[in-house]
Amino acid sequence: MTAASTAENAAPSSSEVLAAIDMGSNSFHMVVARLVHGEIRTLEKMGEKVQLGAGLDEHNRLTPEAQERALACLSRFAQRLNGIPADSVQIVGTNALRVARNAQAFMDRAEEVLGYPVEIIAGREEARLIYLGVSHTLSDDSGRRLVIDIGGGSTEFIIGQRFEPQVLESLHMGCVSFRNRYFPDGKITRRQMDKAITHAEQELLNIRQHYRSVGWQSAVGSSGSIKAISNALASLKITDGTITRTGMQELRKRLVDMGKTEKLGDLGIREDRRSIFPAGFAILMAAFQSLGIDDMTFADGALREGLLYDIAGRFRHEDVRERTISALQERYHVDQDHGAAVEATAVAAWEQVANTWNLRTTSDEEALRWACRLHEIGLTISHSQYHKHGAYLLRYSDLPGFSQQFQRDLATLVRGHRRKFSPAIFEGLEPEDETRLRYLCVLVRLAVLIQHPRNLEPPPRFRLSADDRKLVVEFDEGWLADRPLTLADLENERDYLAKQDFQLEIVGG
Repeated sequence: MTAASTAENAAPSSSEVLAAIDMGSNSFHMVVARLVHGEIRTLEKMGEKVQLGAGLDEHNRLTPEAQERALACLSRFAQRLNGIPADSVQIVGTNALRVARNAQAFMDRAEEVLGYPVEIIAGREEARLIYLGVSHTLSDDSGRRLVIDIGGGSTEFIIGQRFEPQVLESLHMGCVSFRNRYFPDGKITRRQMDKAITHAEQELLNIRQHYRSVGWQSAVGSSGSIKAISNALASLKITDGTITRTGMQELRKRLVDMGKTEKLGDLGIREDRRSIFPAGFAILMAAFQSLGIDDMTFADGALREGLLYDIAGRFRHEDVRERTISALQERYHVDQDHGAAVEATAVAAWEQVANTWNLRTTSDEEALRWACRLHEIGLTISHSQYHKHGAYLLRYSDLPGFSQQFQRDLATLVRGHRRKFSPAIFEGLEPEDETRLRYLCVLVRLAVLIQHPRNLEPPPRFRLSADDRKLVVEFDEGWLADRPLTLADLENERDYLAKQDFQLEIVGG
């Protein structure tokens, strides 16, 4: 394990401390920082080469050995997380966990070790966070920049300006997967290097034309592989560490002449990086050739720093997720006033039963609010079965700021907000998630029915009491008598819930 700390020795209060863990396909990294007047000051960095991606078997399942390596690393990280509030910690998995068929089982064990939630992020969300981390370590210039991050299982390409990414892509190629395919025995031959570069160029065909047409004024690399290439160029005195196209061509010749990864120590390459160095080089060489890059500098910022700035943004009420929800409402022409009325009603209900149903977390409230705002998103596609269309959009769209698990939660609530309350809605969920989402779904359904007239009234006065399989809703005397259609809706809902052994009792005439 390598660790580095700043000279700041005063013990920070837990409310000021943020932490992020990036469970990459090659390395696991943790950074702990202090938030001071809106700025992030690093307290400690830790990293280990876990090679989780190398632990995927032929069926894309993480081997027991790979899981144990990962959990041992996380147990060491866990010691530094003690006492940090949950909303100040983000722990994410990337490509290896995106493809692993037994990812959920591993994540359950990881959460036990760490004591904090673990999430998987999509490739474009990874790219967004990488750009966020890189942009905060660079000068605040006005030109567009291209950022490339070569990971163990995927490579991210981002064009952005200042702190805003404009074009995001994650390609399914990385230094571990390319090592396994093209340099498994540690030999570096001209033939294998050419094959690796050609493969990477084929992957880049999908984005080459668009990226070149958008253009950029500067190129930046942010991964360990790119840092190692920069160091090698400086060690050989080919450049001062700047990565140039002519420098890459010269380094390519040197690597082939060396012939073996074991000789890369002569270039100052650390032993734990030598086996993946040729693969990372091949991917970057392909990017230079395909995208027409002339030169590139290295930046220290990466995914883990992006996670910290993402947390800090939420504290400053600059939550990218709120922008994503608003963008979805605009794009799919959602009735925002009606969504707000449903949200207010659902929150009024949630506040009364949150303790009984153990729904008191920030995440529960956010899922409830955002599902209410977006419950009609599927109407743009078709009125028929629109709850299913909406669920599909939320489950499979690229939603900046959201993990794959949170998207699944939103999709589940939108899928279950109307019609049959069937077990199929919650299929594939962990038992604890199923219970939590079932309760949230009941609250969304209730709010939608109360606001069914679409007259944008504030939430009526109602009182809720609940136990495990029952919800009692009591309205003021006469409120339902004046709204016979709402009463009919609630009676139908009572029947829907009863079929799933959930009792809804309606009180008040």
